[in-house]
Amino acid sequence: MDRSTENAEFPSCDAYFEAIQSKKKLPLSLQESLTAAFAQIPVLSFPEVPTGRVIEIPGDTSVLEAVRILSEHNIRAAPVLNLEPGATADWQGRYLGVIDYSAIILWVLENAEIASVALSAGSATAAGIGMGAVGAVGVAALGATGPAAVAGLTAAALGAAVAGGLTAEKSVAKDGLAAADHLGEDFYKVLLQQEPFKSTTVRSIVESYHWSPFVPITLDTSMLTVLLLLSKYRLRNVPVIEPDKPVIKNFITQTGVVKGLQQCKGRDWFDYISALPLSDLGLPFMSIDEVITVKSDDLILEAFKCMKDNKIGGVPVVEGPKRKLVGSVSIRDIRFLLLRPDLFSNFRQLTVIEFMKTLGSTLPDSGNNCLVKPPPTCAPDTSLGSVIDSIASRITHRIYVVDDELEVVGVVTLRDVISCFIHEPPGYCDSYLASAMENLEGKGAR
Repeated sequence: MDRSTENAEFPSCDAYFEAIQSKKKLPLSLQESLTAAFAQIPVLSFPEVPTGRVIEIPGDTSVLEAVRILSEHNIRAAPVLNLEPGATADWQGRYLGVIDYSAIILWVLENAEIASVALSAGSATAAGIGMGAVGAVGVAALGATGPAAVAGLTAAALGAAVAGGLTAEKSVAKDGLAAADHLGEDFYKVLLQQEPFKSTTVRSIVESYHWSPFVPITLDTSMLTVLLLLSKYRLRNVPVIEPDKPVIKNFITQTGVVKGLQQCKGRDWFDYISALPLSDLGLPFMSIDEVITVKSDDLILEAFKCMKDNKIGGVPVVEGPKRKLVGSVSIRDIRFLLLRPDLFSNFRQLTVIEFMKTLGSTLPDSGNNCLVKPPPTCAPDTSLGSVIDSIASRITHRIYVVDDELEVVGVVTLRDVISCFIHEPPGYCDSYLASAMENLEGKGAR
């Protein structure tokens, strides 16, 4: 895989943001007043994380342990500490970046593809690699069964296959996602218990898979900058550092901001905007044909690949030609495949609906509301305030817009909600983003 396409950068988000701004039916004077007000509010005034301490993960932590930490603390991302001796004393030396479920999914999918493509029937035999060395994922790609299926995928076998330029033949089940799902529990045993996957650390994932830039801000940065980073510029979180200390003091997320907006009930500006129907605010942004969905009988890894390919955090699960909503899967649900593979050991192939039903019947108190309970929905004429209340009260980053027959006609995300309350003065973030990217490029060069 050409990882350069996954590297962090600030994408061109002008089309999305300008479309939202042009569709908002808000008095210009109100927008200008709100923007000026947010520009005067320092980040210092934003509430700290609920626990009062930002959870940090050492760079030498294993992938599985990192997933456990994220799951136990009910967070989607965490800063990664650089424990290498000789690291500089500033924040660039102290932190490697942020680990989140998005990067973990990239790692899982790439390893599934490597194993299945590199180990095919004809090529493995030609290279003299025995079935025991081919391992579980290789056996799945070959469509084989029996005792060989429990053998581990060794580094030597994978290295030999890749070094020999092996490619899957057309007659072989070469698709990594199908191979992994076909194998079931054994795939995750290989991923978590066998080399080279077992020794993979958080550091290597952060350095290889950049889902979004690591852009710290200081306590005196304006909240307008934060809101723009979390909306127009698509960041999911913004670390806050103290000016004279290379320590992350706070960790502002899209969820935290929307919950903060919800606390503004009773203020004239919020009550006015929140009472407007979604259509008056240019939402949902995407047309019905642009909404990305997965079918209930798709493989679960295909759902995660869909999120990875489109850089989105969740997808609605639909059935039938009318795309009736039956559930949803979010990017953080990958943790169940890694932490509880035993739940899925009886499935020959794990589909999205089987994944959801299994979790719903065995983990009713998991806190994974989007699977155990129906996903949050709203009608096209719902008010923004109702959407904010629904999103803020649940562990979700989106709400699905449906018609009377539960057909998915749109989606409203946290990013969309934040965008409703601000606009960007000309060139406001240009100098800040230029400086941030210069720091990122310097960090990458080192």
